[in-house]
Amino acid sequence: MKFLFDFFPLVAFLIAFYYPENREEGIYLGIQVIIIASFIQILAYWLLTRRFEKMHIITFALTVVLGGATLLLHDELFFKWKPTVVNWLFAVILLGSQFIGKKPIIRRMMDHAITVPDQVWVKLNLCWAGFFVISGAANIYVAYNYSTEFWANFKVFGLLGLTFIFAIGQAIYMSRYISEVEEEKE
Repeated sequence: MKFLFDFFPLVAFLIAFYYPENREEGIYLGIQVIIIASFIQILAYWLLTRRFEKMHIITFALTVVLGGATLLLHDELFFKWKPTVVNWLFAVILLGSQFIGKKPIIRRMMDHAITVPDQVWVKLNLCWAGFFVISGAANIYVAYNYSTEFWANFKVFGLLGLTFIFAIGQAIYMSRYISEVEEEKE
């Protein structure tokens, strides 16, 4: 359920993007809708849990700033930079966590559910940072070299698909070490 809730603004954007016949109008309608949907997402999450999700706040702020610049200046490149900014921000946070605190952020997020050796957490953290750098670069490449419609589809389906494939690869990689750790405990 949380998965669908997290992607509500993205789905709303895509529906609004494809609603008008003219794709140029679609991007501006989509931006307005994603700003409203992101605000609804934050409000609904707070009403249900009485707390804010950092990810929702960060993406909302970037959506308002970059989407607002696109609407104000009528230049869609501002909004097209949003996935890159988000991905590169995640990469910086992941890399920074290698040096701040005792554990990489990937470990802090997953340690309660999975036990693997310390060096595996470090490798996973660095791999995710690299993945986010590459994803951000791919978004910029598509934004500058393809149509807005192609970019919107890449943003929604391409980047999401790449993330799922990478996560599956991560799970396969980690599975080799999970059994070794369990054997060592016994």
